[in-house]
Amino acid sequence: MKRRELIQNFGTGLLSTIALGWTAQRTAAQTANNASNTNNKTLRVEWLGHTCFLFEGDGKRIVINPFLKIGCTAGYRSPAVAADYVLLSSRQFDEGASEVIPGNPRVFYEPGAYQLVDNTPIQGIRTEHDRVEGKRFGANTAWRWTQAGISILHLGGIASEISIRQKILMGSPDVLLIPVGGKQPPNGTDKYDAAWPEVYTPEEAKAAIETLTPRLVIPTHYRTQAADANQCDLLEVQSFLQLMKAAPTRYSETNAITLTPGTLPSQRSTIQVMGYRL
Repeated sequence: MKRRELIQNFGTGLLSTIALGWTAQRTAAQTANNASNTNNKTLRVEWLGHTCFLFEGDGKRIVINPFLKIGCTAGYRSPAVAADYVLLSSRQFDEGASEVIPGNPRVFYEPGAYQLVDNTPIQGIRTEHDRVEGKRFGANTAWRWTQAGISILHLGGIASEISIRQKILMGSPDVLLIPVGGKQPPNGTDKYDAAWPEVYTPEEAKAAIETLTPRLVIPTHYRTQAADANQCDLLEVQSFLQLMKAAPTRYSETNAITLTPGTLPSQRSTIQVMGYRL
């Protein structure tokens, strides 16, 4: 090879190496910047009572399962808060009262794949509100979406075991909201009997958590100080917490917490108990 060609090839190789180095540095910087932007995002989660929550982040306000003040929800404040979107797990009074939300939010209530205005995908997953294929209490829609860099799965009023197909759609979320207050019926009680609860018992909730392996678990649908025991045939959250005593547990004195992707618990199935000030 002639000396000039050698120099030309060496120069080309050097320029290529420098270009690759610049590209690698730029890609690394972009990745770090994207990670920084994600970690700087915040998700505010406010419990409005029962299975109703407000999620604020990415410039969106999403309310799930607004209720009427009847029965178990009679003692709570009205969940009449402003929202851009409303998700319903069923049309029952304790989780399907979209009419209490002011304004003209977009309402989702059937299973399926949807997109919000900003192209955020949201998935409604059909499950059952009982253990007999919905023949007593009908279907329940679990909702999965990502907001402020955090994947959320709200199981609504689920009572059925999670199937393989449902598990594929649900994935392993960062934040899982799951009902835990169903009472175990007496031994020998038929599943069609009214003694069977509409939602998970603590034991069933524990099994679902082991299936989904979320980062953070927020228990829902249990009896609180705001619910009259005579009108609300649910267990208090302590029954669930006793069963899950090996899991790390956080307590909030208020109804709201703020999360970021970077501050989610490293140990999976960490439990977050929200405050009782409703």
